[in-house]
Amino acid sequence: MVGPWVSTSIYDIATIDVGIKAVLTNTLPTGAYRGAGRPEAIYIIERLMDEAARVTGIDRVELRRRNMIRPEQMPYSNPMDKTYDSGQFEKVMDEALALADWSGFTARYGASRRRGRLRGQGLATFLEWTGADVFEETIEVGVDGDGRIEIFTAAQPMGQSLATTFTQLAVDVFGVAPSQIDVRFGDTDRVTGFGSAGSRSLFVVGSAVRVASERTVTHARALAARELEAAERDIEYRDGRFTIAGTDRGIGLFELARKQPARRIDFRSTSSVGAPSWPNGCHVCEVEVDPDTGTIELASYWSVNDVGRVVNPMVVVGQIEGGATQGIGQALCERVVYDAESGQVLTASFMDYALPHARNVGTFVTTMDESTPCRTNAMGVKGVGELGTIGAAPAVVNAVVDALARAGYATQARTLQMPLVPEKVWRALQP
Repeated sequence: MVGPWVSTSIYDIATIDVGIKAVLTNTLPTGAYRGAGRPEAIYIIERLMDEAARVTGIDRVELRRRNMIRPEQMPYSNPMDKTYDSGQFEKVMDEALALADWSGFTARYGASRRRGRLRGQGLATFLEWTGADVFEETIEVGVDGDGRIEIFTAAQPMGQSLATTFTQLAVDVFGVAPSQIDVRFGDTDRVTGFGSAGSRSLFVVGSAVRVASERTVTHARALAARELEAAERDIEYRDGRFTIAGTDRGIGLFELARKQPARRIDFRSTSSVGAPSWPNGCHVCEVEVDPDTGTIELASYWSVNDVGRVVNPMVVVGQIEGGATQGIGQALCERVVYDAESGQVLTASFMDYALPHARNVGTFVTTMDESTPCRTNAMGVKGVGELGTIGAAPAVVNAVVDALARAGYATQARTLQMPLVPEKVWRALQP
């Protein structure tokens, strides 16, 4: 059901009619990849937008612009009763078009044509739902008298750099060196929770880490007040030290921990965010097609992404570009192949299965727009882990179809299905 939730995407569409049919088969029709339903739903509506533009003669950017949900409509409930808290979709699209020099395509098209190549230009404007509809998470914090802070979470790192990001969030609250923070994952003897899924690790779990850190400082402030024989309201905290306001009397956080019976301060915190987050973006790409072989070269890829507040730009760019590369793989090469007679899977290992590689992409430019923070959590962050995958497949396929349509093969290109392997593209180019 996640696909239908976002099938109207960023467009002000009042009605949706969903029909689902299940077919039992001895082969696997599709499998969970990065995005779980959202890439396919966005792919459908973005392909429809481009095709509608070709049929009606309306510019595809203008067609999108006319139908976008406006900022003044926020919060906006789509026909699947999912509420978007915020979004400036037209602004993000305009930033991406400028970044990609959309209006300068004609010159690049001419240069490709002189080299005997077909060039196409594609875009996708989109959003996604994140949070897995599980908004509560428990965090345990331990301040050790030996000078370390432990943070226990049920989240699991899978290449998202959670230790780095969660450490940053804790450092912002405790004001100690990052080397003094230890993030512990998946120890169910200490803490349980929903964990990592649905791009919720920063949005839900990171928010819980921030809240737990703040509550630990508040708890320790009461302990410091007793130790310093002062009113709690007069205790200030900064950079790992409690002081009595207006005096030089104080006690360090770790010294305070050593004075406790267990020589540490432990605090368990359960907190929630208010609702899902709705990251969004506009991805643009240009491709060159060799008409003699059907081979596709991805010349350039640009994206502007609204993920709310960015905690660590390097991590976010890595997540978006890694996800986009996976989406490019879905568009151009990834497929499970079965023997038609026996049903035996032929792509049984990565020796046989076509994976995307860094060499599949020429220029990669990834930027963020932080001007629209999420309103459902205190940090203003939005999920980011699957965003790149969702925008990439329709952007790439739209670019390939555009290249073929410009060469006079719009009818054949209309029915192309992913993955766009060279043989499929070559056949579409035959008279």
